[in-house]
Amino acid sequence: MDLKKLFSTMVNERASDLFIKVGVPPAVRVAGKVRSLEFPPITTESAHEMLNLVADARARRLFDDGGEADCAYELAGVGRFRVNVFRQRGHTGFVFRLVNASVPTLEELRLPAPQLKKLGTLSRGLVLVTGIAGSGKSTTLASMLSYVNENYQKHIITIEDPIEYIFTDKKSLIEQRELGIDTQSFAGALKYAMRESPDIIMIGEMRDLETMDAAINAAETGHLVLSTLHTISAMQTVERIINMYPPHQHAFLREQLAMVLEGVVSMRLIPTKDGRARVPAAEIMMATPTVRELLYAGKTREIYKALKEGSYFGTQTFNQALKDLLQKDIITVEEALANADAPDELKLEIRGIQKGSRPQDFTFEKKA
Repeated sequence: MDLKKLFSTMVNERASDLFIKVGVPPAVRVAGKVRSLEFPPITTESAHEMLNLVADARARRLFDDGGEADCAYELAGVGRFRVNVFRQRGHTGFVFRLVNASVPTLEELRLPAPQLKKLGTLSRGLVLVTGIAGSGKSTTLASMLSYVNENYQKHIITIEDPIEYIFTDKKSLIEQRELGIDTQSFAGALKYAMRESPDIIMIGEMRDLETMDAAINAAETGHLVLSTLHTISAMQTVERIINMYPPHQHAFLREQLAMVLEGVVSMRLIPTKDGRARVPAAEIMMATPTVRELLYAGKTREIYKALKEGSYFGTQTFNQALKDLLQKDIITVEEALANADAPDELKLEIRGIQKGSRPQDFTFEKKA
């Protein structure tokens, strides 16, 4: 198989993902939708050949032992990719995620730049970027670190699996450690990172209780810790963290979170009106006095209201983010309602966005 032609097609199609499955042609995800490419079906032999070309020795060993592995692959003149290789029905399958050659800025990503710049330049605390797989968590963190690198003299340590964006030192000194090559676990790397005089520690993913515990401890001892979680809102993020611990530790943990949790940025990618791209809608929780009080008291269900009313501090709900995208005429009402946490509430809010809106844009009756 001509890998260069296949990956070049993926890049030219502006696809975020490439799917390889034996027995069918390769497929790509463009603007959130999956479609097949005009390539011959993947054979068992071509999948095996691809494994030998893209997987490093560590990934091949993990795949042989456990049937799945992650790694990074770079094809000269085409691009860099995050790779997941796995077995399905006895065959080898792949998902390739395209990683931009350069880190996009927060403004280029259409993210709430003032809030994220503030979170990325704090002197201490825990900041989490959350969302489902493929929602842009890793790119958001990379963009935050890139902003720091361009503007501040910091020592940054990243712990990743695998390393996606390659940073070049500018004003900051950045050291990137990869699981399986430079360290054996997130928790272990965190333990030693605290002895390496970092200002910022970026952990690719909070996968287990040990890593979470180490991250909270690092934040408590005067470091800024950035990481990701697979949760869909600020409220669910807090509840997920608390429920990772046994019940007898919950009261103490709430007290810790009230002190160290500085922000949660929850991401969702929404298709644009023309269907050619996706834009982020972000719920943002900043550690306002009200939020800290709610965390301390364990009143997580009241966080939504605090975010809705805390715009002075930079907080916003998903509904507010979706409403803003509608005001800018970037997404459709249908997509906004489909992605809203509270669709009925959003319906009421967007009816009065502006008097000049077309009536059909705000009609909610089902089409015949």
